[in-house]
Amino acid sequence: MWGLGAVFYLIGFYQRVAPAVITHELMSEFTLGAAALGNLAALYYYSYVAMQIPAGLLADRWGPRRVLTAGAAIAAAGTLLFALAPGYAGAGLGRLLIGGSVGVAFVSMLKLAGHWFAPTRFAMIAGLALACGVLGAVSAGVPLRLLVDAFGWRNVMRFAAALTGLLAVVIWLAVRDDPAERGYASYAPTPPARHAPILKSIVHTLAARNVWLVFLISGAVSGPALTFGGLWGVPFLVTHYAISTSQASIITSMVLVCWAVTGPFVGALSDRLRRRKPLYVSGAVLASAGWCAALLLPGLPLPLLIVLLGLTGCASSAVMVGFAIAKESAPAALAGTAGGIANMGNMLGGMIMQPAVGWILDQRWSGTFANDVRIYDYGAYRAGFSLMLVWLAAALVLLVFVRETHCRQTQ
Repeated sequence: MWGLGAVFYLIGFYQRVAPAVITHELMSEFTLGAAALGNLAALYYYSYVAMQIPAGLLADRWGPRRVLTAGAAIAAAGTLLFALAPGYAGAGLGRLLIGGSVGVAFVSMLKLAGHWFAPTRFAMIAGLALACGVLGAVSAGVPLRLLVDAFGWRNVMRFAAALTGLLAVVIWLAVRDDPAERGYASYAPTPPARHAPILKSIVHTLAARNVWLVFLISGAVSGPALTFGGLWGVPFLVTHYAISTSQASIITSMVLVCWAVTGPFVGALSDRLRRRKPLYVSGAVLASAGWCAALLLPGLPLPLLIVLLGLTGCASSAVMVGFAIAKESAPAALAGTAGGIANMGNMLGGMIMQPAVGWILDQRWSGTFANDVRIYDYGAYRAGFSLMLVWLAAALVLLVFVRETHCRQTQ
């Protein structure tokens, strides 16, 4: 039940990161600068973020099965549109459809986890969800680069559209919202006789201070990983460390892999200790220090940079503890809405930072071209990446006000 939602989330992460690997093709074919490419990639985030609260409300009311099926079907259509797009407008519309549709996956997975798994496993399951997603990001690294080199990016995207459409059919046939539909006992609390009005549900969820704090903090912690690993890390490494696109893709994928592999262990440790805040704070502090060193210090030896980025990816996985904090702080019947709000904040990092970094790069561009693609110097990248670090610094202040939930539902 949960695994099919995880496959859809994997596809969503693949779509999220894919532009980082085909930056040259997109910039050349659609005649794009850094800001335009950043906006094209970020269109995914615009619709993804916009769908998080609606996705949570829909999961609470309609159930994950219907929401996941519809999302996968629309994602298939958006991927096909992106693959066939003759210009920037069509590609942008395809990215919008993809982002909005895959945006239901993570929230629906959290909703399914609340029904099919014991509450004491929730943080670990959230970490496993991230691991599944990052598998998709890894598939959009070197494997995607090799496939694009062999078959062309449009053909690869057409095939992805077909697989996503098939997944929609399988989800409808196999997934059930609650164990009771298969004759098993459910872990979910007894639902209310009727759902509260939509606006009232949102207000009740946001009335929990931890929910909106997690909303703000998560974007800061995940933003650098999504921005560096999802778009700007590859051209930065190729330009300033004189390595190939494939090698740069391996390094950026490694950051996301470390993020994913560590997530379940951090979640399981939090569940075992019955503490959320210490791990959340520790991860944010270590991630801040790691990104500062990796992005602001010029001329680091490549092996040292790789180790530093890997450790920073591991520290960033603490963001998954935030989802458990949000769920445990909101009313139990609104778990989907709380998850949607938390994930909305989580995605704000990539949505805001990818185009913002691109805009700074264009402002600092020295006029250099290579193979009809703009080349940006180290100072331009450092100025762009500094935006992410400022948000991280603000998040460290906000963490002081987060309340410990001790792994139990407080409402």
